[in-house]
Amino acid sequence: MKNNLNNMICLDLYLSKLKEQEYQKIKPQIKTSTTNQMPLLSWDIYMEAYHKRMKEAKRKTELKKVRTFANRFNWKNDLDAAFAEHEYEALIITDLDQTIRWVNEGFTTMTGYSKKFALNKTPKFLQGKKTSIASKKNIKEKITQGRPFKETIINYKKDKTPYTCEVKIIPLYNEKTTHFIAFEKQIV
Repeated sequence: MKNNLNNMICLDLYLSKLKEQEYQKIKPQIKTSTTNQMPLLSWDIYMEAYHKRMKEAKRKTELKKVRTFANRFNWKNDLDAAFAEHEYEALIITDLDQTIRWVNEGFTTMTGYSKKFALNKTPKFLQGKKTSIASKKNIKEKITQGRPFKETIINYKKDKTPYTCEVKIIPLYNEKTTHFIAFEKQIV
């Protein structure tokens, strides 16, 4: 019995680290018994894997949404690579005038502002008195240059709490730049 228990724990650990595609590939080989089911031994391991799967599912959904914009505007960017390379909480798509055209749910979680509120505004509404003039100037210059860049800026949540935000902005283009996507995360 003890050996079975150790094997089950090892299997739980192994399975919790697999990517969804890897898991689906080996799933038919995993035999479960409904007669000798053991109680859940580690809620933490289960929840860690669950949250990882949920995060991956959200990222896939967000990538799918961004692809719908890409199809509409014929963007030539490698969006799969962009999503794979950047960690983020919030996603923002703006047009050339920096008007917000789309934000993800993470934007609302990070800032407290609803999607509806953010649409048709510029990201400037997130700035306040602690926002560095140099950071704002750098962002403006780099957007004008039309190249990907990273900047750190102090923004403000809806409740007026300042937070430090790492912003990675990538121009989205067909024959020319039509929009920008910002991968944003709060840093400490």
